[in-house]
Amino acid sequence: MVYYRFSDYLKQRYGEKVYKIPIALPVTCPNRDGSLGRGGCTFCGPIGAGYESLPASMSVTEQIEANKRHIVPKYKAKKFIAYLQNYSNTYLPLERLEGYLEEAAKAADMVAIYIATRPDCISESYLNAIKKIQELYKIDICIELGLQTVNPHSLVKINRGHSLAEFIDAVLRIKRYDMQVCAHMILNLPYDDELDVIEGAKILSALNVDQVKLHALYIIKGTPMAKAYEDGNLKLISLSAYEERVIAFLQYLSPNIIIQRIIGRAPAENTLFANWGTGWWKIHDTIVNRMETENIYQGRLCDYLNGHLLKNFANNNC
Repeated sequence: MVYYRFSDYLKQRYGEKVYKIPIALPVTCPNRDGSLGRGGCTFCGPIGAGYESLPASMSVTEQIEANKRHIVPKYKAKKFIAYLQNYSNTYLPLERLEGYLEEAAKAADMVAIYIATRPDCISESYLNAIKKIQELYKIDICIELGLQTVNPHSLVKINRGHSLAEFIDAVLRIKRYDMQVCAHMILNLPYDDELDVIEGAKILSALNVDQVKLHALYIIKGTPMAKAYEDGNLKLISLSAYEERVIAFLQYLSPNIIIQRIIGRAPAENTLFANWGTGWWKIHDTIVNRMETENIYQGRLCDYLNGHLLKNFANNNC
């Protein structure tokens, strides 16, 4: 394949197809509740990213069982990943987070837990607690960090509330605990260009992150970005330009990094703009078909690590 698919990794790791179960917890974000700011990121809607999640009022066990009742008969699923998806899950009080993680880890046929959070919500006390659960239940842990862009000016414009430095610090800390890291990136932010996209791939490769999840920017109703879009003050790149950016990103990204996805999706009723009005699978297939036709693949231009740019100094690839 032209890129290292998440589905291929899961089959290699667990011997068969594995299904992610989204779980919503009663948590918010420090960029919403006043600790860092109010209103959150300019693109973030009132329910965060949890469009496919069940209500957070349901227990973790109830959410897992409800999802299984749908997934198991339809797909004959046997193994699962609990995905703590919404907002910043490590912003929960530590004791409550431990309880939720143990509840997920005890569920039948659960092989891993993926925890979505912010880079500035990572600390040693939380990592120690998460590591204990990983070892006690012999379950894989991956921490998904929202970064979105490596451009410091763009991070300010989208009101992220953290800089690239916090992301680097979080990755280095998590890796010391032998847990995986997944970085979330938006490749069509209106303030970024292709150089930012390429630099993002290089930084993630240099940090040796384990996984990457690529998003196209959605304009969600009721957000500050939606107002700018409606007022005509937000110019978005074309679909073909997005496809170019994905291909550039993948070429510079280490071939060892797992790609969870190269395009996402959001329900039309919640958005003013999503994926240029095109099905996500069509965008995905267009990118893959072009890469196959032109013999382009992930890591093709990953020749910048370990002194490799100086060809006479080192002969090691990424």
